[in-house]
Order: sequence, then structure tokens, then C-alpha cells
Amino acid sequence: MEEKYILTLDIGTTTIRSYIYNSRVETVGKAFDQVVLHYPRAGFVEIDPDELWISIIEVVKRSLKNASLSAGQITAMGISTQRGTFINWSKTTGKHYHNFITWKDLRADKLVKDWNESFTWKFIKTGAFVLFLLLRSKRFRAGSVFKFMNTQTSLRLCWALQNLPILKAAVQNNDAMFGTLDTWLLYKLTGGKIHMTDVSSASATGFYDPFTMQWAGWAATLLDIPTGALPIVVDTAGEHFTNTLPSIWGHAIPIRSCMADQTASMWGSCCFDEGDVKLTMGTGTFFNINTGPTTHASVSGLYPIVGWRLGNELVFSAEGANNDTASIVKWAQNLGLFNNPEETADIANSVPDSGGVFFIPAFSGLGPPYNDGTAASGFIGVKPTSTRAHMVRAVLESLAFRTVQLYDCAKRETDYTFRNIRLDGGVSNNDFIAQLVADLTGLRVERPVHVEMSSLGCAHIVGLHLGIWKSKDELRAMRKVGCVFSPRPLVRKMYEPIIAQWQDAVRRMFGWYKDNQISTDCESLKFPQNSFKVSAKKNGSISK
Repeated sequence: MEEKYILTLDIGTTTIRSYIYNSRVETVGKAFDQVVLHYPRAGFVEIDPDELWISIIEVVKRSLKNASLSAGQITAMGISTQRGTFINWSKTTGKHYHNFITWKDLRADKLVKDWNESFTWKFIKTGAFVLFLLLRSKRFRAGSVFKFMNTQTSLRLCWALQNLPILKAAVQNNDAMFGTLDTWLLYKLTGGKIHMTDVSSASATGFYDPFTMQWAGWAATLLDIPTGALPIVVDTAGEHFTNTLPSIWGHAIPIRSCMADQTASMWGSCCFDEGDVKLTMGTGTFFNINTGPTTHASVSGLYPIVGWRLGNELVFSAEGANNDTASIVKWAQNLGLFNNPEETADIANSVPDSGGVFFIPAFSGLGPPYNDGTAASGFIGVKPTSTRAHMVRAVLESLAFRTVQLYDCAKRETDYTFRNIRLDGGVSNNDFIAQLVADLTGLRVERPVHVEMSSLGCAHIVGLHLGIWKSKDELRAMRKVGCVFSPRPLVRKMYEPIIAQWQDAVRRMFGWYKDNQISTDCESLKFPQNSFKVSAKKNGSISK
């Protein structure tokens, strides 16, 4: 039989990856490059679309060369992208009106605070709660506790519509097209033939309703979002993505899937069954539960999103997020606490505890269960006897503690019996964090041989769609677990007073920026241009 090759393109927060897999899910070619982040003002985090486009073309070219293949030999390709990063461009010329505004961007922070504290929004939430009491609808229960967040696209798009004259004029002239990164990329790859996004990426914007599976009408009304500029929402895989232009890589490549990165990592981790859990620890931490056909209505901040839709198969996910993980590790490295992230586990284990030092990882605020975008980061409890090892251990512990809090939210809000967590992402390579997550959750933690699950997930869904693999059971059989971390009950008991102290430290950081707009985040420190690139090329796993 003729060998089949699947190309995957994965665009994360800091890294572009292109992998080529054969029909045995073996990597036959790969290439990486850095996503260049721009910081025009404090708190602004952007990507130049022209720079990104050039990098994407070159990365795929290099992966083809690495595999000794031509574009004509590729059976099909799949795409996964970071979520919430968006752009607007012209319908007539295809030229963009501004740079990508990324999910790490804080320019809409004042809008977020104003809306969450506004009488209008409080009235809407109260109304939703009354409807929940009358109708017992989970949709209204979720609406009654909904909070705007910087990571959602909605208010950042609102900011752009209010503050960019060229975009305002384009909307008035019906010459604006909105899209998250996946939408723009599909538009570019197909020469402007399609303007679409899949359900998983749409549901992460904050104004696509997973309960109705439609763009939310309230967003258009309240936030003046132009519905005519929005893309159509499609299934996660299928022929509707068409083919790339032959001129890009020398031959047209069929695009058969495009999805959000967290959906891709769920597929890479084979989280196909209801109750399955995967934990991505990359630039941020994302704790995802497969909730099957049920849209989760959260009360503490787990976000209901669409996992994927494939014809009649519609799968939802409940997601808890901590936005600062690998970014915290990189910050600590630039601070001089260590030379290489790979040595942090040994440094942390060189002391029996953190010596009373605690760290709060909140450069982008705190997610569930706190949901406080005004919280601050910082060390608490530093003494003259505190050492570098104590501080490193405190940083790593804080990342595990936040993960455990997301798990605790999941236990409170769902009826699932959890038995294991499937890890992925660059930070999951840290044995200290992985073992501590196992100890504190009491769950078996599985780390794969290769921790980049988004690329693999793309290959899985494309191959299944094409019939290269016949079933999800076949994909499960090919899954390769590299290391298992079993929980140690004694360690969990020992950490109970430590976590209680850490939680007290966290509470002291609440509302730090309440009266002042957040002026910066860890990305705004402008790391050296090659700081992420070197790490990504070394192990292919610095962030996702």
C-alpha cells in the first residue's frame, strides 16, 4: 500500500511547529520557529501577521525538507492554533487593519472591569438567575455567574472597534472581516476562498454560545459586534476547509481539519470518553474534562466550551485555566533563579521544603476558583535565611497548587469519578511538578513519551477522517505513555498546612490592581529575542 503522510501545523503562543506523520503515527519530519511577540505599549501583546505568515510558510517548507518529501506527497493536513487571538481585515483587499491582538493582551482590562461592575451586567445576571429558578435551565445558571475576562476575545474586539478609526470606518462600509488566528490562516491558505472557524475555536471567543451553538445575539447588541463580519462556524474536520493554494508550497495540500489547540491536545491524549481529563501545562495551564454531549454550567469559573463536532458527534468540555505557567518559569529564569528550566526539579528537591516562602503566580490575574483579574504576583515569606532553592521550589509548588485548585473545582462541579490525568505541554517535563500534582490530587498522572499533543491530535483527527485509522480504539492502542507518577498519600498529608498557608498568601494579593489599570504582565518584560526560540528548538516543548 502507498504510504500516507499527514502534515500538522500547530501555532502556539510562542512557537510554530510543523510535524509530518506516517500511517503508523511516526514522525518523519518536523520543524520549529518562534512566534515573535510585539509589545507596542505596556500590557499590549501583538503578533505581526506578515511576519507570522512568512514564518508559517518557511516552517512547513523545512518540515517537508526534513522528511525528504514534496507537498504533492502529503495526503492531507490539519491545523491547530492558539485561541482568543484575533485580527480584522478588508473584504476587498485582504489587508489587515491591525496586528493580531493576542489572548495574553491586557488592553481591554478597564473595559473588563467596567462591564463586570456595571449595573447593566449585574441586571442581566440577576435576570438569568431568575430564569434559572423558573426554568431550571443550565444555560441561565451559567449566565448568572458569567464574568468577562481579558482572555476572551469579546471585550478586546470591543476595544478595537472603539479605538481604531480605520476599523470603525471599515465596519461602517461593510468592508471588515473578523477572525481568530485559525480563521485568518484558512483565509490566507486558500487565497480568500473561505471565511470560517470551527466550533472549538468559536466557543473560546466568549461570544459564541455553546448552549445554542450560535454566535450570541447579546454580544452583537450590547457590544456592537458586527455580525456581518463574523465567520461561519463549521465542523472540526471535513472537506469544507478545501485545499491550500498550489503556489504556497508548490502543490495544493488538502486541509481536512482546523481546531483550537486544547481540542487538539485532547485528541492527542485520546480523551475521547466522558470524564476523561487532560492537563496541558504550557504557556498557561489548561485543565479539560470531556463532558460528552452535556454543556457544563459552571458556578466557580470552569468555562464551558465545545470540544469538537464531527457530523452527529458533538462533544463538550469544561475547562479551568491558569494563564501563567511556562511564562512564570521563563520569568524566573530571566530573573536569574536558574540557568535552565531542566534543572529546576533538582534545585527544588535539594531542600526539604520552601522554608516558608510562597509564590503567587498571577501575572495575568487568578482564574478559578478566585476569578480575580486584579490579583498580583509576588513572593511572600522571604527571610534572611531564604535561598535560591527555596524560591525555585516555591515557584514550582505554586504551579502545582493552582492546578490542584482547578481539579478541586472539577470535583465540586461534576459527578465524575476521576482516576487519572493525562499530561502534556512543556512544563509537564518537570518531574517535581508532575509528581506533586499526582500527590495532591491523589490521581495517577500519565506523561506521554512526547509531550506535544496538539500536533499529534491534529494527525489523529485527520487520519480518522480519511480512514487511515478506523476507530478511536485504534488511536488509543497507539498511545505511548512515557512516565507514570503515582500519588503518595503521606506527601499529600504533609502539604495540607503548607497549602493552607499558601492560600492565605494568595488572599493577600486579591484586588491589588483594583484601582489602577494593570500596566504590564510577564510578557512585557521583553525577553531576549532568542530566549523562547532556543528552548523550543532544543526540546520542542517550551509552550503551548
